[in-house]
Amino acid sequence: MNMVARVLPFSERPPAAAHPYRMKDLCELTGLPRQVIHFYIQQGLVPPGVKTGRNMAYYTPQHVERLQLVRQLQHERFLPLKAIKALLDGQEEAFTPSQRVMLLGVRDRLEHTLAREEGRSPGEQVVDVLELLARTGVSKEDLDRAVELGFVATREVDGRVVMAGDQAWLLEVWGELRAAGLTRELGFVVDDLAIYEEAIGSLFTQEVMLVTSRVHGLPPERVGEMLERALPLVHTFLTRYHAMRVRHFFQTLR
Repeated sequence: MNMVARVLPFSERPPAAAHPYRMKDLCELTGLPRQVIHFYIQQGLVPPGVKTGRNMAYYTPQHVERLQLVRQLQHERFLPLKAIKALLDGQEEAFTPSQRVMLLGVRDRLEHTLAREEGRSPGEQVVDVLELLARTGVSKEDLDRAVELGFVATREVDGRVVMAGDQAWLLEVWGELRAAGLTRELGFVVDDLAIYEEAIGSLFTQEVMLVTSRVHGLPPERVGEMLERALPLVHTFLTRYHAMRVRHFFQTLR
């Protein structure tokens, strides 16, 4: 998506009926501050408006709908921004109708397996963020950056800030990394996790396409059984292979 908006000459300006909103209208209609809307646009979650001047752009009703959807996914379903962008980018459109039916059939079966692998209870809801920060030693500054980068999502419920229980592990691990010596004073920041997020994201996309192309035609029950047995093995492979690469690196130093 091209995020650079061209300033149109007067003769090319969009019809007012199709682009009736200015930024202040978007803020009023969605309840979002200007800075948040600009951030969503910068992150590619919402397309830019049509600029008619240096500081003037017009937006469509579709912009309002997209902003409301992003906010709902972030604050009601606790999806991090990166997950929202992947969803809105339409990655699922790569699947055929039959592949989609198969994946939907596998989804519920894997919930307990994935929960066990992640060390959480199926159906676990939310955790109090302040309690989590106190327990892990993670600073609010680091949390805010993790939210800004889209690694986790938080929202306010009944006067307290909460996050989805299945995202708490990230702050727990980050707190342990801080305790291990990866301090801000040495230059380690939450942004450093992006290299792993990008690597895993690319790997997962390839995994999904590989598996769906190989199991085409199998019943969802059979695919689910295969994945229940295979996923823990794949996770073991990734952990041990990473450790092996570290060991080989130091063995080759002269």
